[in-house]
Amino acid sequence: MTKLLVTGASGQLGKAIIGHLLKDGKVAASDLIAASRDTAKLAAFEAQGIETRKADFDDPSGLEAAFTGVDRVLIISTDTLAVPGLRLKQHTAAVAAAAKAGVKHVLYTSMPNPDKSVVSFAPDHLGTEQAIKASGLAYTIIRNSWYFDNYLGSMPHNLAVGTWYTAMGEGRVANISREDCAAAAAAALANPPAGNTILTLTGAESLNADQIADAISKAAGKPLAVTKVNDEQLAAGARGAGLPDFVVDLVVSSDANVRAGNFDLVTDDFEKLTGRKPQSLADFFQQHKAALG
Repeated sequence: MTKLLVTGASGQLGKAIIGHLLKDGKVAASDLIAASRDTAKLAAFEAQGIETRKADFDDPSGLEAAFTGVDRVLIISTDTLAVPGLRLKQHTAAVAAAAKAGVKHVLYTSMPNPDKSVVSFAPDHLGTEQAIKASGLAYTIIRNSWYFDNYLGSMPHNLAVGTWYTAMGEGRVANISREDCAAAAAAALANPPAGNTILTLTGAESLNADQIADAISKAAGKPLAVTKVNDEQLAAGARGAGLPDFVVDLVVSSDANVRAGNFDLVTDDFEKLTGRKPQSLADFFQQHKAALG
């Protein structure tokens, strides 16, 4: 029996990964462990016969206990972004705990090109990857491209006013859905590729802002013009909308990263893991058009 543990199991990605593991028949519920800081949020997994454990990334000894007896651990990157350096500290504690607990293989959700990315949280991913490589553990690093889902937060407002202000310039990004990233991570956790591996999950096409806006406009049935602004203008608009500083930095740096070409890559790693093509941007927004307002 091979025991598989997923951290952050109460989050959107974690839930989806476990769902794919069960739905696709990759593993039995008895082989799975769902872990979270708040185990009260894991009751639905317990009802399915899945073991649950507390995994608090701010409690290294607790993490070691959570990982004991586990063969493979999928470390889902935390959402602790407001305090600089805390996320990396949490991740490195998880990697160290996995090594101390005798985990045989660690998987980690990272981002494309963390070594040259200008996204505000890229150093967290780069540092975590370095800690994994230095740990001596067998590893699979899964670099998730920017989710289609990320647009659903701002696009209803953009469509309401008819304009999308972006600092992407002429840059391109090969977005992928969170659900597809979950399916690929489930496949990798159930059957890791041979050897230490870095995979980059992307969509099948890399698109610019005008192409993205066109797909969103067609799905929503509303016009959406793209207005290209600079970083300072985008930051001013984000602050004017009441976003906290760390979110402003994230928004501006992610657009700058697209503009710099660091999200402009298309791989077939998703297809290798799942045996199918990733969902297209047009299909994603047709599926989620109700969320566009």
